[in-house]
Amino acid sequence: MKLTKNINLLEKKEFLSIFGNIFEKSDWIADEVFNLKPFKDSYDLIIKMISIYENSNNEKIIKIFNLHPQLAIEKSLTSFSSKEQSDAKLDHCTKEELEEFERLNADYKKKFGFPYIIAVKGKNKSEILNNFRQRIRNSSKIEFEEAKIQVRKIASIRLEEILEI
Repeated sequence: MKLTKNINLLEKKEFLSIFGNIFEKSDWIADEVFNLKPFKDSYDLIIKMISIYENSNNEKIIKIFNLHPQLAIEKSLTSFSSKEQSDAKLDHCTKEELEEFERLNADYKKKFGFPYIIAVKGKNKSEILNNFRQRIRNSSKIEFEEAKIQVRKIASIRLEEILEI
C-alpha cells in the first residue's frame, strides 16, 4: 500500500488502516502515534512510531513478538506478512523444508516463548533457514534482543514502503 496523501490530513480510521499493522497486529502503536500529529515529515512519523515501540516495556514487546506468524507454516497472515513471506518463497517450500520449519518453529517457541522473527525482505528460504538454525542456539537474553531488532527492521521496511522513502 502506498500513501497517496499528506499523513497529517488522514482521519484516524484511515491512519489506522494504513499504519495499524506496521507492528504485526499491534494497532495500539499507530493509535498512539496518531495522537502525536502533526508530523514534520515522513521521517518524523517513523521516528515517533519506532520510539513508541522501543520504549515499550518487555511485557508489551513480548506480546508484539507473539503476534508474529510462524514462518512458512502459519496460514492466517496480515497482508504485509503474506507479501513478505511470498517474496521470500516461503509459500513454496519443499516437503523437507516445511518439515524443518515446523520443527524449528516448535523448538524455538518452546525455548523462547515467542515465535522466531526475522525481516525476510531480500532473503531467500535457504538464508532464512540458516539464520533460524543459528539463532535457536542463542541464549534467551540474546534472542530477545535480536527479535526486538528484527521487529524494528520489519516495521522500518513497511514504513519506508508505504511512505515511499
